[in-house]
Amino acid sequence: MTSYSLAGRRALVTGGAQGLGEGMARALAAAGARVVIGDIDPLGKDTAASLGDGHGHVTLDVTDDASWEEAIVSTVEQVGGLDLLVNNAGIEITSLLADLDAADAARMLNVNVLGTALGIKHGFRAMRPGGAAGEGGGIINIASVAATIAFPGISVYSATKSAVDRLTRVAAMESGKLGYGVRVNCIYPGLVPTRMGAGLANDVAQIGLFGSPEEAVGAVIELTPGGRLGTVEDMADAVVFLASDASRFITGAGLPVDGGMGM
Repeated sequence: MTSYSLAGRRALVTGGAQGLGEGMARALAAAGARVVIGDIDPLGKDTAASLGDGHGHVTLDVTDDASWEEAIVSTVEQVGGLDLLVNNAGIEITSLLADLDAADAARMLNVNVLGTALGIKHGFRAMRPGGAAGEGGGIINIASVAATIAFPGISVYSATKSAVDRLTRVAAMESGKLGYGVRVNCIYPGLVPTRMGAGLANDVAQIGLFGSPEEAVGAVIELTPGGRLGTVEDMADAVVFLASDASRFITGAGLPVDGGMGM
């Protein structure tokens, strides 16, 4: 049976300072990978330090091409290469379509879609033959169950996560056709009570879609055959699986980790 060990792998996790990204970084490290936390949040440095020796941190604005270039160079220098990239950084701003703010929509598009696209770009350039790492590897993009359901109040966020799904599949095809040796997959997390998840519950209640945050959470659970919210560990374990050799013949796939909510 193939092991889920990631010993010897080198990973960059965007948005890894806290929340899902932090959990994914910790799980990758626990599986044996050397992990670099890439985040615009200064807390990322403390998160990286808490992982112990052999891990690293880089300040990364995922919407900026030059920031990505510097982050890849720094990652390779800090951990000796790059085998895994987790494009986790993302934002959600709740709004009814009738009240949509163009600036908020642009922010979500920039971080969630452009940020992921640039991550794929620079991951490919580093991991393909002739790149700074040049030994192939894997890219795991973080989409959302929002890409597969019609939940009110998150229209633009849902659209951005649907775009992440499409980027994943096209990237996997390009990697295969061009011989990059990089597998590209994504996961669709269900609602997890991180700061972002709790904020969403509060926001949909505040704009009048639900009577309270608790009612909003209850509605999500009712839509979930698994009968509960997701946990950070649920999502992190899925990332470890897709990063490991156990998924060696999986590319261009979207893995629902949502308790059946999006089926």
